[in-house]
Amino acid sequence: MTASEIRQAFLDFFQSKGHTIVPSAPIVVKDDPTLMFTNAGMNQFKDYFLGNKKSPYSRVADTQKCLRVSGKHNDLEEVGVDTYHHTMFEMLGNWSFGDYFKNEAIEWSWELLTKVYKIPTDRLYATVFEGDEKEKLPASTIALAKWKEILPDPFTQIVFGNKKDNFWEMGDTGPCGPCSEIHVDLRPEEERKKIPGHQLVNKDHPQVIEIWNNVFIQYNRKKDGSLEPLPATHVDTGMGLERLVRVLQGKTSNYDTDIFSGTIEATGNIVKKKYTGGDDKESVAFRVIADHLRAISFTIADGQLPSNTGAGYVIRRILRRAVRYYYSYLDYKHPLLTQLVPVLAKQFENVFPELQQQVDFVSKVVKEEEEAFLRTLDKGLKRIDDIIKTASSKIIAGKDAFELYDTFGFPIDLTRLIASENGLSVDEKGFEAEMQQQKSRSRAATTVDAEDWVVLKEGSNQFVGYDSLETKASVLKYRKVKAKGKEAYQVVLDTTPFYAESGGQVGDKGWLQIGSETVEVTDTKKDNDLIIHFTERFPEEVSGEIIAKVDAVKRKNTALHHSATHLLHAALRKVLGTHVAQKGSLVNEKHLRFDFSHFAKVTDEEIVKIEAIVNEKIRENIPVVIKSLPKDEALKLGAMALFGEKYGDVVRVVIIDPSYSVELCGGTHVGSTGELGLFKLTSESAVAAGVRRVEAVCGKQAEEYVNENLLLLDKLKEALKNPKDIQKAIENLQVENAELKKHLEAMEARQLVAIRNELLQKDEIINGVNFVGDIIEVSSADALKKLCYDLKNHLRDHVAVLCVNLGGKPFVAVGISETVVTAKNLDAGKIIKETIAPLIKGGGGGQKTLATAGGQDAGKLGEVIEAVKKLL
Repeated sequence: MTASEIRQAFLDFFQSKGHTIVPSAPIVVKDDPTLMFTNAGMNQFKDYFLGNKKSPYSRVADTQKCLRVSGKHNDLEEVGVDTYHHTMFEMLGNWSFGDYFKNEAIEWSWELLTKVYKIPTDRLYATVFEGDEKEKLPASTIALAKWKEILPDPFTQIVFGNKKDNFWEMGDTGPCGPCSEIHVDLRPEEERKKIPGHQLVNKDHPQVIEIWNNVFIQYNRKKDGSLEPLPATHVDTGMGLERLVRVLQGKTSNYDTDIFSGTIEATGNIVKKKYTGGDDKESVAFRVIADHLRAISFTIADGQLPSNTGAGYVIRRILRRAVRYYYSYLDYKHPLLTQLVPVLAKQFENVFPELQQQVDFVSKVVKEEEEAFLRTLDKGLKRIDDIIKTASSKIIAGKDAFELYDTFGFPIDLTRLIASENGLSVDEKGFEAEMQQQKSRSRAATTVDAEDWVVLKEGSNQFVGYDSLETKASVLKYRKVKAKGKEAYQVVLDTTPFYAESGGQVGDKGWLQIGSETVEVTDTKKDNDLIIHFTERFPEEVSGEIIAKVDAVKRKNTALHHSATHLLHAALRKVLGTHVAQKGSLVNEKHLRFDFSHFAKVTDEEIVKIEAIVNEKIRENIPVVIKSLPKDEALKLGAMALFGEKYGDVVRVVIIDPSYSVELCGGTHVGSTGELGLFKLTSESAVAAGVRRVEAVCGKQAEEYVNENLLLLDKLKEALKNPKDIQKAIENLQVENAELKKHLEAMEARQLVAIRNELLQKDEIINGVNFVGDIIEVSSADALKKLCYDLKNHLRDHVAVLCVNLGGKPFVAVGISETVVTAKNLDAGKIIKETIAPLIKGGGGGQKTLATAGGQDAGKLGEVIEAVKKLL
């Protein structure tokens, strides 16, 4: 079976068992503060397990794009080195939300593996939770009984596991339960006879591997560590497609399957090398590229661009690791990954079509990232060679690791990798200290310490804010949290008019009227689909109805800017082309920011056209029509869906003239476009490769922006003595200024010649070297360097120390002939750093023949000259 057939067989099997087949959620997670990436199939169903929301279906199956590179599931170090770890992988899964439980889950997993996939029954092993006395957790007797009924030889095919191996937890708190894993023994018969397979289960044997995990969610872990039974039990299973395909295709490596073979073959054709599948560095490089390409491409397609922070930096790290491997071990010095993106997109066009739909954009982003890193990689590798040669105690100092990160863009794991290849380790504590010092950021600053929820009432929350800004409500639950040293509260209501931050639109602010108290709501956010209100205080006694009231002025101005975003998006596509797609946005009460795919700067002429179209649509006062439709019907209407967003079966469609703008959107909007009044673009810039950003204002904010600029124009006119043509007046000033600069430069050049001649008169011989040292009067520190260069043409075997006091700040330049550098072993850069900089309380550096410094203490310039004399 091909990988495609294996995937389809899984989905067909569970569809036949009454499961709804749902699409993969985006690999990039939104609205979940605990995750950057989807790292398991259950992530998109988290709300159902937590009881925040009722599932629209009782049984589900899917194939989910997952990424594991950071935190608990950090597999990056192993990827490519072995043959079975991956960054991005597909997780096949089936779920039950309060429907079937252990017996059915185990029966069906056995049926699929042995009857459909035809894996020999004697090669399969099941693990069962043995219980935990300390946690007062009983053994999994139901699972054990079912496996005893199914397995041909239960005595050797059942392996008991402890809490570490066979008890699954979502996190420090939340839903959890025992699990039953299925392992397969892929060893040859002669090896199986020597050591029974059950002795190698969960022992990290490369050919006795886990392929399926059935998790039975039946407990809730509380903040104090205690467990309580859940009101409903659930099933959460996961099976890695890559491992399954390897088993069914009879391969010893995941990379030999048809999931990766196409990319590996294409890589070989480009770099003119053949993949041998060994443990050598060349083979590792092929595997790294085949794996990392998937992680990079699918995350960019789902909306996460490489950057220097958060999820964006994870993607950049993965990309740079791949670049370093092909650069060093495949001897390929040009962007390679960008050439492979179309190969990958074609392979997955029927499974994850979003990559093929954006193949040009993703290729462009990847190419620019590769080019940027290739520019510094060679210098960085030379620098790390120098560091390795001088490293003491077989450790690369934290300061050096930080220099590689800060100056050459080397992620710490890349430095760690190169160090290990040379038998060295990295002082990671020292590196972290340097990071903290430069960034002044602490992980603790972003950590939120949350107490257990105080549950007052069971239920889920309902959003009524599209139709009402004030409503009666009841508090379902609340909890105290501590973040950045401040205490706050999170409050969940059964009914709320507060819009939670999502889709680029900021969360509402407002008030909760609780009895005689008014509590200010400072923000509203989502935790998956749970709407959470943030307050700085909360009454101890909460009972009965409360009044939830949104800040109407803030909401109105935010709605103006959200509707303006839709008008802008459509205008951008009309003026720039239909390749324009939203890549990010921010909508608040003051302005809007819109990121979009486009490969060139938006010209002034294009900006004028875009503004004109939007303002024309505002003057037409078009009704903003909002409908709830089945997703397929909405897409047939031409509604634009955003890549990387998760949509339900029924979607909200915002229509501003069916022939102009139709978008899927959950945000708040105005009734008609005339309410926007005026629209003005305020800036345009680049955000990343192939992504531009515009900012704009509308309504009262646009009026204020225009008035501020008109006032500024009036002030400029006044400063220029009110000329008839202000543009011509400024151009004349610029011409006059340029002429004056030329004149000044000519005068300074003549002055420097005179100073040079004076300095030559002061030349003295010290130990066979011409020495010139003086405090001079020049207009800039750059003039010191020019004089040093000039003296070089008039003196042989010389050392020059020239100083100037510019407004109380000392500047020094040291020039040394190459002959003196060699004969006397003198180094201008070293003299500046070790002798001069400490004297003037400053810093500097440079080459052996010319170096400069600046400082704080101009009173020590005389001592500087004497100190260099003393060196001679």
